[in-house]
Amino acid sequence: MRKLGNAQNEAEQDLEAAVQKIPEWLVQEVHYEPVNGGISNANWRVRVSGCEVDYFVKVPGKGTEMFIDRNAAHDGSVKAAECGFGAPVYQFIEDDGIEIFHFVEGFRTSTNNDFLDEDVRTNALKALKAFNSQKPLSLTKTVFDMIEEHLQQVEDLGGHNPPDIWWLREQYRLAREALEASGLDLVPCMNDTLAGNFMLDENKNIMLVDFEYASNNDPFYELGLWFGEMFFPPTVEMELLEEYFGRVDDRIIARLNVGKALADLKWSTWAMVQSQVSKLDFDFHKYGIWKHMRARQMMHDPRWEGWLRTV
Repeated sequence: MRKLGNAQNEAEQDLEAAVQKIPEWLVQEVHYEPVNGGISNANWRVRVSGCEVDYFVKVPGKGTEMFIDRNAAHDGSVKAAECGFGAPVYQFIEDDGIEIFHFVEGFRTSTNNDFLDEDVRTNALKALKAFNSQKPLSLTKTVFDMIEEHLQQVEDLGGHNPPDIWWLREQYRLAREALEASGLDLVPCMNDTLAGNFMLDENKNIMLVDFEYASNNDPFYELGLWFGEMFFPPTVEMELLEEYFGRVDDRIIARLNVGKALADLKWSTWAMVQSQVSKLDFDFHKYGIWKHMRARQMMHDPRWEGWLRTV
C-alpha cells in the first residue's frame, strides 16, 4: 500500500485529493492501493489507522458525467444496502460524485463461470428482485432514454456507427412502439448486471455493487441484460423467470427477448461513446462492435416480429 502524500500518477493524485476532503482521515495515517475491476472509474482500498474497517473509494472516471448521474447512483447504493444486498455506505462527496463504502471482507468479484452454479444464480436473482422491489429511485431513465442519449452522443462526438445503423434504429423504433403501447413497469433497476457487479462469498451469498446506471426502468431490461451477459441456456432462463414472476408465459418470454436486444444496442452505443472520451486502458470499440453484433443477431431472429406483437 502507498502512503498518502506519495502519489506517483494522475489517478493516485485524484485519490489523494478525495481523501483530503474527509477531515477525520487527515489526522490519521492513510495508505491506499488500487482495486482491480470496473471500466468507468478508479477504485481504491483505503486503510486509515485507528479504524476497524478498510474503505472502498470510487473515484469517477473522466467523461463519465456524460451518462452517469452520481446522485442517482448514490441513491441506488443506499437502497441496496437497506435491502441487505449492498455494501454499507460510509460517505458521499457530492461535489465530486465520489462514493465511499466500508470494504466488505470475504467477498470476491464473481465471474460468468460462477453462475453455472444453481445456488449462485438463485441467490443473485433474489438480490436483484429485492432491489427491484425497493421504493422508486430519484431518477427515472428507461432503456429508451439511454439509447436516445447515446445515439446523440455518438453523433456529437463523431463516434463509430455500423453501416447498418439505420436498420438497427428502425428495429429499435419498432421495439419501443410495441413496449410503450403495452406499458412499462418502472421499478428500481441496476441496469448494469455484469458478472463483476455481483460479489460472492464462500457460502454463495451475493452482494450487489455498482449502481452508477441505476434508475427506475422496466425489469425486463434488467433481466434481459443479465441473461444475455451470462449466456444462460433457455432452460435456465425459464427457471429464473418462473422464480422471479411465479410463472412463465409467451408475453414474459417475448419481453425478455426484446429486452436482450435493447440491452445490446444500449451498451454497443455506450461503448462507442466511451471509445471517444475514456482514458481507461480498455478496447471500448471492440466491445461495441461485439455488442452491435449481438443486437443484430436478436433482431434478425425469425421470431423477432412475433415477439414484438406479443409484448
